[in-house]
Amino acid sequence: MNDENPENKNQQINIELSEDIAEGVYANLVMIAHSHSEFIFDFIRLMPGVPKAKVQSRIILSPDNAKKFAKALQENIDKYENHFGDIQSDREPSAFPMNFGGTMGEA
Repeated sequence: MNDENPENKNQQINIELSEDIAEGVYANLVMIAHSHSEFIFDFIRLMPGVPKAKVQSRIILSPDNAKKFAKALQENIDKYENHFGDIQSDREPSAFPMNFGGTMGEA
């Protein structure tokens, strides 16, 4: 999220990434809500055959930072597609399949 202010180009930020955060968390669904002052991103993991999904992480951004995030994400998608080819996605939004289209497992 690069600001246009030339003074910001010379500043360096020292970012710490702990081992547990560096491992990352898998999510295959994101729910987005907003108010006048913030955007809320709930990253969720849906598991096949399990009717209950768990929020893995919640990120809250200001509207300005949410817009910068959207721009940065689009720039990275463009770079990815230039290198690896177009990302294939469904043209129609679908309901959240509880079994991912496969058979239901039993324990």
